[in-house]
Amino acid sequence: MSLGIAAIGAIRPFPIDPKLTAIAIAYRNPDIALIADEVLPRTPVAQEFKYLKYDLAQGFTVPDTLVGRKSTPNEVDFNATEITDKVVDYGLDDLVPNEDIEADNQGVNPLGTATMYLTNLVNLARELRVASLVFNANSYAAGNQTTLSGTSQWSDATNSDPVAAISDALDIPVIRPNIGILGQATWTKLRRHPKIVQAIKNTDQGAGMVSRQEFADFFELQALYVGAGFANSAKKGQTASLARVWGKHASFIYRDRAAGPQAGVTFGFTGEWGNKIAGNIDEPKVGLTGSQRVRVGERVKELICATDLGYFFQNAVN
Repeated sequence: MSLGIAAIGAIRPFPIDPKLTAIAIAYRNPDIALIADEVLPRTPVAQEFKYLKYDLAQGFTVPDTLVGRKSTPNEVDFNATEITDKVVDYGLDDLVPNEDIEADNQGVNPLGTATMYLTNLVNLARELRVASLVFNANSYAAGNQTTLSGTSQWSDATNSDPVAAISDALDIPVIRPNIGILGQATWTKLRRHPKIVQAIKNTDQGAGMVSRQEFADFFELQALYVGAGFANSAKKGQTASLARVWGKHASFIYRDRAAGPQAGVTFGFTGEWGNKIAGNIDEPKVGLTGSQRVRVGERVKELICATDLGYFFQNAVN
């Protein structure tokens, strides 16, 4: 098989298949609830890129703006720290025997199926990376987080007050958060909390549940995202141990989809070099008639660039 041309334009030893790449880019499994692309949106970058980190005080320190009849206006300097970073390669392979490809598959393309399966796993790996960043106290300013325990946890329907806790938290970041991120366990208990139901439904009855849209509208958020995916933490060969990707926490952040490395302000973003790629290459030594090695991958870097633009509730429920 001849050498192929990669999506970035450089010659690579692994041939890129446009049809498989199209599957990898477009494929979304509706049965797997992944939210990483909504929480830390992708923005195009070079393989090595720079982004600016601004001093928070600069945007809120007001100088004397009075200008005398023959004087010049005061000058201000806006300084930023330029940070250099680079994308990381992530990918997976699958071997498809040629005899499976040549067999009568009743309209099923084994290479396409392998591409979708690999894309699912690559997407799930990204979900884990984003969850570990967003649900992490180190990603927030010291005054923009709290750890709930005991009666303050929202799973305590009698003593906790999530309406007050969330409302107060949204006023703390210098730019008000516009999206909420909850783990499924948090959402299940929060949506039926009596104080949430009473406040949103405008009723004295504490029974019932609220929808995501009702919750977002009540707290003046653009959207509420609930991470419901599972991942297996057991090593290969061991009994599966499934756990939620997004834990029992809650985050509220300011997201600007238009922000990028050199412009705009946002809690975090994902630098992406090129698109997802997919292709296949001969593996003549595997199987009696040989096999095809299918590869799916992406080159990305997830970043938290403004720790002041979010609020984190750790251990929101028990």
